[in-house]
Amino acid sequence: MLSFTLGPFTLAMDHLILLASLLLATWSGARSARAAGVKNPESVLFSLLLMALLVARLSFALVYWPQYRQAPWQILDVRDGGFLLWPGVLALLSSAAWQAWRRPDQRRPLAWAIGSGLTLWLLGTLTVQLHDRRQTLPDTPLQTLAGTPLNLRDYAGQPLVVNLWASWCPPCRREMPVLLEAARRTPGVRFVLVNQGESPDQVRTFLAAAGIDSQQVVFDRASQLSRAAGSAALPATLFYDAQGRWVRSHVGELSSASLEHGLQGLLQP
Repeated sequence: MLSFTLGPFTLAMDHLILLASLLLATWSGARSARAAGVKNPESVLFSLLLMALLVARLSFALVYWPQYRQAPWQILDVRDGGFLLWPGVLALLSSAAWQAWRRPDQRRPLAWAIGSGLTLWLLGTLTVQLHDRRQTLPDTPLQTLAGTPLNLRDYAGQPLVVNLWASWCPPCRREMPVLLEAARRTPGVRFVLVNQGESPDQVRTFLAAAGIDSQQVVFDRASQLSRAAGSAALPATLFYDAQGRWVRSHVGELSSASLEHGLQGLLQP
């Protein structure tokens, strides 16, 4: 399951887990502080979270610096979801230990807050990953621009990147050149751009106006693949190995760095 929808609002599951973990940490810290008669550590928790996110983002930018070198200001655009989580977690724990050393009265509230928040985050992330790792290529009927029927499982046999998109979706349009460039320079990986819910005429007009080759575009008129992947949000990108097993997913717009991060999971021996 890639996203969670409540009414008109859709959140990626990793964002939802992070938000729930932050709320639990805030509640646990406040409750412990009240019981001990000390100051609520809420402001400290938010500063620790911001610092952890900054470290996670900078770590990602350093690892994928070749993708950012030509336009380093793109490091500021965190919409691509480019974070290395474990450097952020280590920074969070070390900074929390320093805060606890400086403020002895805050040790117990901070311990409750960070312990409960990290536990929920780890359990939630592990649960989602275990669920997703059981997924294989969906048995989804598709068709080409010419109307020829095919199935997503027809692409099994080599690593596969499946991008779910629509022409009305601005992030989908922005990331398409990134995907097509990656397909050009990574011939060992098959890229399939699966349009969700639009007619061939609508997409043909968009592709012609954008000057995009239609060979990698296929159609899912009933949006079955979005439902099978558990994503109500577009764009979404799914990474499968040569055996058709799920490796990784990305909800939201891809940058060249975040796409490279996803491809590494496919190309590792």
